Amino acid sequence: MDRRTFLRVSGAVPVAGMAGWPPPDDWQRLRRRLSGPLFRPGDPGYPEAKQGFFTMYDDRMPAAVVGAARVEDVQEVIGFAARHRLPVAARSGGHSYPGYSTVDGGIVVDLSRFCGIEVRPDGRAVIGAGARLGPIAATLAARGRVLPAGTCETVGIAGLTLGGGLGLVDRKYGLTCDQLEAARIVTADGRVRTASATAEPDLFWALRGGGGGNFGIVTGFTFRTVPAADVATFALDFPDGTQAALLGAWQEWLPGLPDELWSGMDLAAGRAGVSGTFLGPETRLTELLDDLVRRVGTPPGGRRSRVTDHLSAMRSFDTREATVREAYVGTSRMLTRPVADPAAVAEVLTRDPGVDTLVDSAGGAIARVGARETAFPHRKALASFQFLHGAAPGEGSEAGARRSLAAVRDGLGPEFGTTGYVNYLDPEMPDWAEAYYGVNLPRLRAVARKYDPRGIFAFPQGLSAPHSTVHLGET
Repeated sequence: MDRRTFLRVSGAVPVAGMAGWPPPDDWQRLRRRLSGPLFRPGDPGYPEAKQGFFTMYDDRMPAAVVGAARVEDVQEVIGFAARHRLPVAARSGGHSYPGYSTVDGGIVVDLSRFCGIEVRPDGRAVIGAGARLGPIAATLAARGRVLPAGTCETVGIAGLTLGGGLGLVDRKYGLTCDQLEAARIVTADGRVRTASATAEPDLFWALRGGGGGNFGIVTGFTFRTVPAADVATFALDFPDGTQAALLGAWQEWLPGLPDELWSGMDLAAGRAGVSGTFLGPETRLTELLDDLVRRVGTPPGGRRSRVTDHLSAMRSFDTREATVREAYVGTSRMLTRPVADPAAVAEVLTRDPGVDTLVDSAGGAIARVGARETAFPHRKALASFQFLHGAAPGEGSEAGARRSLAAVRDGLGPEFGTTGYVNYLDPEMPDWAEAYYGVNLPRLRAVARKYDPRGIFAFPQGLSAPHSTVHLGET
């Protein structure tokens, strides 16, 4: 791989206008073969078409953005990218923390037109890879169904599922990827495949937790769903200074909880809180929360609970406007065993006022799936820890924000180990492949070599090797 190709694959520098791009006639031929639009630098609509969720990456310059409207469009783009040695990246919701779906000098395949949501009479849902969690939840709710998934309404279903998929009812029903029955995917050879337990089983295994963008471009999913039920939501706010006591009490409280209770903590300088959901009677929830309060030893300053439907519960955890783009960076660790010194961990989490820590409980149905049964390896973790820091002008540079997060990520101690959640990708994560994939890394790399032997879908933290010296026109 020469230096120019490396820079394109790595996204290290803007490459608009770089020598070696396909000539204009080739782009025109591609445009004529597509059903959806193709946006190139200088075209009307290009600045908007290339935008993802995060504003920090607005200076990146894809060679083109293709608004794929049919599976055949995806096939055309993959073939074109292979012939011209261009990196290609799929974009569903555009929430990639490092901005990998806005690829400098490559082709972005915008899947937003693959947004169909079909709920079948048996409760299965057929969902396009560009659908967002908000419309999915609303459509399913109208049919009395729920897909266990996350809370951010603008997140795309593809990235969430392919990385695992944490959510409000996963202790009861499992991860989003555990509900997956089949996926339609275009692989590097341009073939449209349906991966399931009986067709392409190794690929199906990898798509359940092996991360987005590694094996091809998924265009649609078939999921099992569960019947909708009333949900009790709750929130307890504890006084500042109780972060260590809350962390210690919460980790003792968690293992004895019924699967029906999911909880999360908000730990930061000046904040200590617990919130969550319960699929059961409010009287039982009150008993469980009273137990936590006794363990903390400090009464909460505020206490709220109410019974509602799943859609309203989901929306109560996401108060952002759907049209607002944001600027922040993130990283993660998985809590693999109880913290030996909660005070020391709380000090690390709260020393920088710019860092927010969001903790999601695990266990329950998540843990009853073996670490090697799907590609998601962290089945026995007690919880996931997500660390966030603003990166907008006035909040410090992106580099400064990442330094703050690194101090937290790497300062937590052996209880957290070399771990991380692939849906919270961190471009500076030490030993990232081991952290995200653990025991499943060798098998995942083998699947990537099988389905993408020439590295068509390579990116800085991808499992495929970059473009090889094989003639890429032979598709």
